[in-house]
Amino acid sequence: MKIFVTGTRGMPDIPGGIENHCQNIYPLIAQKGHDVYVATRKPYVKCFDKNWCGVNLVHLYAPLKSSLETIIHTFLAVLKARFHNPDILHIHAIGPSLMTPLARLLGMKVVITHHGKDYERIKWGKVARGALRLGEWMGVKWAKDIIVISPVIRDAIKRQYNRKTTMIYNGVRLKKKVKRTDYLKRLGLTPKRYILAVSRVEPEKGLDLLVQAFCRLKTDCKLIIAGYTNYETSFSRQLQDMINKHDRIVWPGYVTGEPLIQLYSHAKLFVLPSFHEGLPIALLEAMSFELPVLASDIPANKAVELPKDRYFKTGNMLDLKNRLETLINKRLSDTEKLDLRHRIEDKYNWDKIANQTIAVYEKALKGKP
Repeated sequence: MKIFVTGTRGMPDIPGGIENHCQNIYPLIAQKGHDVYVATRKPYVKCFDKNWCGVNLVHLYAPLKSSLETIIHTFLAVLKARFHNPDILHIHAIGPSLMTPLARLLGMKVVITHHGKDYERIKWGKVARGALRLGEWMGVKWAKDIIVISPVIRDAIKRQYNRKTTMIYNGVRLKKKVKRTDYLKRLGLTPKRYILAVSRVEPEKGLDLLVQAFCRLKTDCKLIIAGYTNYETSFSRQLQDMINKHDRIVWPGYVTGEPLIQLYSHAKLFVLPSFHEGLPIALLEAMSFELPVLASDIPANKAVELPKDRYFKTGNMLDLKNRLETLINKRLSDTEKLDLRHRIEDKYNWDKIANQTIAVYEKALKGKP
């Protein structure tokens, strides 16, 4: 099959949940003998090679303006896809799904992946939320097949649109812990003496809540926020101001590769205080490193099925602080660690996810354009 993909900023090593998803799945699909093209957004591309790990990269213009970036790039990507004449056009996320009717009018068979109800994000205004809701409706109405990444999204689409979907989880690669600590030393961190958060720097991620709760803890541990933002915002400036007041909080920005592995390998506790998630890859990554975790009790996080004491009441700073106090010195047993790894291997396996996605493509090919 020839597959053309849009809805991601691109690959490799471009921050974002959808970017992580695409970077992991499409090389595997290419390795299975399929011809994969991924549209990238030029402002984010670090290397303009035309091929990466067997995936053909199509570098296209995108304006660096949050209100226009997605729609303009996806429009250009759909036109480019028509030129390539793929068997399947795969659109990721509900914003880009606004272009689903255009793709269908151009004769392409479209599969969409619904990664989450982005219109629930705090950062979007009324117009943007309306556009995202419209994108969801257009994608659900016009796509040949729909992939969802969690039971929460599956049930919502069934309830709102009475449409069946295929649930395929996000995945995570099991990585070995490393003993190296040179990156930690550069940040002034000591192994097992810091709490870790890995997240985009956006209001719905709850990082400001985490900072407030951490500052009320009586501990000699530090807090490190491996967080990134695509644009400087009033929220990111506010968060920076909060962090600047406390010498026990470290914010190095976007971290990937070996440095991120070091952070996961030596953390004492991982925290995800989000108000909104599709399926939290960072939480799965922490679990794959056999890390003790604490997450907000939103439906997407609860779908991971952690023990009850590993959740706190979403948005409740005092409950977050109390949970941190309880869990900061609570180690996982060997049985708990083994259970985490087995769950990742069985449920969130990228090779299994790639095969499930190919099966959706094959099903879509049987229908009319």
